Amino acid sequence: MLPGLFLWLFLSYNCLLPLTESQTKIPIETVTSWADTFGAELYRIITKFSGSLLLQKKYKDVEPTLKIKEVDGLELVKKFSEEMESMLRRKVEAVERLVEAAEDADLYHEFNTSLVFDYYNAVNINEKDENDNYVELGDEFILEPNEHFNNLLVNTTYSDIQLPTNVYNKDPDILNGVYMSEALNPIFVDNFERDPTLTWQYFGSSTGFFRLYPGIKWVPDQNGVLSFDCRNRGWYIQAATSPKDIVIVVDISGSMKGLRMTIAKHTIVTILDTLGENDFVNVIAYNDYVHYIEPCFKGILVQADRDNREHFKQLVDELQAKGVGTVNKAVTESFKILREFRDAGRGGLCNQAIMLITDGAMEDYKFVFEKYNWPDRKVRVFTYLIGREVSFAQNVKWIACNNKGYYTHISTLADVQENVMEYLHVLSRPMVINHDHDIIWTEAYMDSALPQSEELFASQAQSLLLMTTVAMPVFSKKNETRSHGILLGVVGSDVPLRELLKLAPRYKLGVHGYAFLNTNNGYILSHPDLRPLYKDGKKLKPKPNYNSVDLSEVEWEDLDEVLRTAMINGETGYLSMDVKVPVDKGKRVLFLTNDYFFTDISDTPFSLGVVLSRGHGEYILLGNTSVEEGLHDLLHPDLTLANEWIYCITDIDPDHRKLSQLEAVIRFLTGEEPDLECDEELVQEVLFDAVVTAPMEAYWTSLILNLAENSDMEEGVEMAFMGTRAGLMRSAFYVGTEKLSNRKFLTREDKESIFTMDHFPLWYRRAAEHPSGSFIYSIPFEEASDGGPPEVVTVSTSVTVTVGGKTGLAAAVGVQINLELIQRKLWTATQQPNDTDCSGVEGLCPLNCQDDTLNCFLIDNNGFILVSKVSKQTGKFFGEVDGSVMTQLLNMGMFKQVKMFDYQAMCKTHHHHHSGARPLLSPIYAFLAAVKWLITDFLIFLLEFNISSFWHSDNLADAHKHKKLEALQPCDTEYPVFVYEATIKETNGIIECGDCRKMFVVQQIINSNLLLLVTDAACDCSIFPPVLLQPKEVKYNASVKCDRMRSQKPRRRPDTCHAFHPEENAEDCGGAAEISASLPLLFLPLGMTAFLLLH
Repeated sequence: MLPGLFLWLFLSYNCLLPLTESQTKIPIETVTSWADTFGAELYRIITKFSGSLLLQKKYKDVEPTLKIKEVDGLELVKKFSEEMESMLRRKVEAVERLVEAAEDADLYHEFNTSLVFDYYNAVNINEKDENDNYVELGDEFILEPNEHFNNLLVNTTYSDIQLPTNVYNKDPDILNGVYMSEALNPIFVDNFERDPTLTWQYFGSSTGFFRLYPGIKWVPDQNGVLSFDCRNRGWYIQAATSPKDIVIVVDISGSMKGLRMTIAKHTIVTILDTLGENDFVNVIAYNDYVHYIEPCFKGILVQADRDNREHFKQLVDELQAKGVGTVNKAVTESFKILREFRDAGRGGLCNQAIMLITDGAMEDYKFVFEKYNWPDRKVRVFTYLIGREVSFAQNVKWIACNNKGYYTHISTLADVQENVMEYLHVLSRPMVINHDHDIIWTEAYMDSALPQSEELFASQAQSLLLMTTVAMPVFSKKNETRSHGILLGVVGSDVPLRELLKLAPRYKLGVHGYAFLNTNNGYILSHPDLRPLYKDGKKLKPKPNYNSVDLSEVEWEDLDEVLRTAMINGETGYLSMDVKVPVDKGKRVLFLTNDYFFTDISDTPFSLGVVLSRGHGEYILLGNTSVEEGLHDLLHPDLTLANEWIYCITDIDPDHRKLSQLEAVIRFLTGEEPDLECDEELVQEVLFDAVVTAPMEAYWTSLILNLAENSDMEEGVEMAFMGTRAGLMRSAFYVGTEKLSNRKFLTREDKESIFTMDHFPLWYRRAAEHPSGSFIYSIPFEEASDGGPPEVVTVSTSVTVTVGGKTGLAAAVGVQINLELIQRKLWTATQQPNDTDCSGVEGLCPLNCQDDTLNCFLIDNNGFILVSKVSKQTGKFFGEVDGSVMTQLLNMGMFKQVKMFDYQAMCKTHHHHHSGARPLLSPIYAFLAAVKWLITDFLIFLLEFNISSFWHSDNLADAHKHKKLEALQPCDTEYPVFVYEATIKETNGIIECGDCRKMFVVQQIINSNLLLLVTDAACDCSIFPPVLLQPKEVKYNASVKCDRMRSQKPRRRPDTCHAFHPEENAEDCGGAAEISASLPLLFLPLGMTAFLLLH
């Protein structure tokens, strides 16, 4: 603290030092006069062209007829929750009908090994051969664009079938399953007719096929591969199994070198991909010793969220084989971890399993299982024998079969996927035998598997891109297979979170309010501050951890996590917090007091929160006007409504989908569309606002006519606009649209400037926190269209009404003006003619801002430059241009630095890329490696020489090894925002700069958020470093990082658990038949082998 105090005293002392001849004296009274003159002129122009005084008067006139209703936040959140529960219940009912139909169809279906059946293959549909005949499984399939499905080409009368590349499309299991599931088609259609808000419905089969309604065309990737496998999706895995604690144990002894190690790594990665946020995991490697691959996780299990899974994958890729394997110690360690977690009531508290991945077990291991797992066998053990050798197959199988597990032999990379999936079928047996149809809801996710996902990323607000899935398992009800517990698959339906949030209308939440959803694990489902995408070059991509963003990382000022804990526990309640809300790409901040209201959504793992900002944010204005009068004013050509808001429901009836919200409201009011369902309270607000704001059109029109007739009028005012709390907007152009400096403003291309589902316009939000009648000037941070500095400024002010002692926010109004006009007015106001009477003036006189002796800046309340003599400085932060003056202003308290945090940031990291990891990431490379392995074995047979270590893709990739890449990775950052202290109207000071002393004068511009800053241009003060805005990554030392990684935040476990069933057939433990890729599939990628060898 003392160094900071001395610095303050030093700078303060410098301000009081006597003037010397080496210092330019700037008369304070001159700058004050300039600021007053310029401020008055600016206010005159803005009030005139915005019509703000007229609009304020019109709302003042109707105050006697207005009512201001205070919103009851708890009642509001309960009402929203009930409506969401009702909506989600309809989705569950649709899925239940599909489950019943699928199980009945299977019950009456006799398996036919010679079944011949043609179906619509999603890849082959509408494809023709060179003779213009439809290819096999590719008949004509009518596809039409459908707005309800994001304008994708779909068939709403029929579903079609997608299969991953490694599943043979005419396998008897596939043909029988597809034939049986044809019974779902009429149910799909009936569900959609009953509930037109339904989106995708589907059945994922345990054999690998995926039936999707409505049917679409699937396109393989550039390598001709379809990597999408429904059995890998979170909704499938969650529905098929209960929560699980898993310890993966992998043999890294010397015998695992080469392709065996690659297969083992791929097996671990595939197991990790089957885990979700309700599961817990750790990975142990063993040779002579037991190694936790993440030492920080020694002795514990960690939640299998995306962050931890990806972390494990990176560590798995670095494993190397050496030494001698001692499996007993590793298995003993695994049992101890699982027992400790079970006894302490931690982890999933349901299924527990050890996954043993090895090329053989030679030592005496039976006593370990006798001591730690028998007779109860609370931990299942699944074994994966790696490689072509089967000498130890019986040993490895014995371990699985005597511990309620399953044994598989994996000899090629192509075998991994199917073999790993076997453990899910075993874990699902108790649930299947009991016929417990648990309903599961997934965490938020983005479905980038469907076509046109990139276009969707760019077209919608990031916070509204996500969805959740409701899913249920489908069982075999045949008595003869009951003890086997056969899982047929999983049925599911997607629920876009956008649809849920439509039930929490923006107009009820106020200018800064919002609704948000989170899961039982504390992760965000939907929140306006959730940013799941990042820009990689020119492409938008999902962040690696986009669906495991914790509530505490968004509402980060809830330091004690009171809000998070209450919501996870499904409580109903309220709390208040002072918050700092970043706006305008984090360059500015709003200081608000927010009231948080929360409750659970029954029969789901979700909780709902509603946030209302204290004061005007909790008031709703209720005006009264006739339909006739309001309808007349709604028909004005300059009027629009927030098209993302739901005034009337237009997305269900196909005849209504082409209507804009304004068109729908008009048809509703005129009775043209009696079937339209509209929000009558919101429509009434719109009618009232239309009547009150109608005079603005005539006012702006008269100004436009005067401009046309009088060429001496001001040039530079480009447009006027206004918006009301009900989402009504009016605008007028003072120049032709071709002359607009910012043509995106008030269009969908600039979502920050319009009313959307998740926020009010930025100019409205900033004006709301500024005194009514005083204007907020905002400069855009994007460059102009020609690549130069910004050309326009957006100016806005709020319009308020006061009724019964309550002040509510009715509207905001403003203009967009060209920066050249502001600059012209500033230079005119800041010059003294040569014949100025300088008697009695101490300092430079006459004075002119364009003189070489002065630097003059017009900056806003966050320190950004609107006007400077150097045009390229426009839009920059003043601290970057002059660190000496900014440092002084901070120390004098005229500006304060606000520390902000971003827990969703992406930071550049330098790492060495090893292309040998490719087989772990892409199925095509997995196949290629399998083919190469077969060829290797053939060469071994001929040459009796082991070259597999040379042939192994890790070595083939040596040319690429250690290629340095600059990648973006999730990180935490800290960044500053600077805010002007409005109570300080003016200040001045002198800075000691070594050889000279620099004077500066700062003066507030009345009725604005602007400051006039005049400095001595002659004194070089570059000894002071610039004050920068760049975010800094928050670096954690090893100890803190480990503590953060090990920490287990409170969570609510799923309500159900199915771990064991006495009727289970434990003898069905694998090894009866080996699973391998079909010959045609193995030879499919042979043509790519040469390509891989060259790359």
